[in-house]
Amino acid sequence: MKTLDKAVRIDAWLWGVRAFKTRSAATAACRAGHVKLNDRPAKAAAVVVPGDTIRIRESGFERILEVRQLIVKRVGAQAAASCYTDHTPARPKAPALMVPVRDRGTGRPTKRDRRELERLRRELGG
Repeated sequence: MKTLDKAVRIDAWLWGVRAFKTRSAATAACRAGHVKLNDRPAKAAAVVVPGDTIRIRESGFERILEVRQLIVKRVGAQAAASCYTDHTPARPKAPALMVPVRDRGTGRPTKRDRRELERLRRELGG
């Protein structure tokens, strides 16, 4: 893995550590304001140095990465993980839903069965 002593563009670094599948996707995320460098919106050409904190918003959640090592080229997942420290909080678990299950081979629900299922769903808040 080739490391550098100087600064690297944020879009290249995010692509190199596999935060995005393509460099253009990393650039687009920066342009859209989904990437922050040290709590400030980052342009794609922003320079990262070891010790910087990068926040990436994706799927309604935020990933928090601390730069430990600079890389220019895309590397394997194991090598990429050594280039940053992940400070992302754990995502909250979705509550398990109780889904009524009908016995196999009983056919379509009758009108009475359907009304009971609807009543049960209303009681559960669904």
